[in-house]
Amino acid sequence: MVFRPRDLASRMAGRRKPDDGYLRETFTLPRDKARARARDFLDRYPKAAYMSSVESWRELPDGAIEFTMRRLASAD
Repeated sequence: MVFRPRDLASRMAGRRKPDDGYLRETFTLPRDKARARARDFLDRYPKAAYMSSVESWRELPDGAIEFTMRRLASAD
């Protein structure tokens, strides 16, 4: 059986605990827009309050960037 990288990514995503308290958003954008979107996300949800981060990213064959941002649902 032949596996593609997308198959591996799907399998790994299926193992993630859905109830770990984080909200996730996945984006697929050109490189410059992806960088701006990630920066905007981190400005709106600072790491100190929301534990925000880029959870994963990859470059697609067309040059676009697919990335997942995560943050806590609310800050205390």
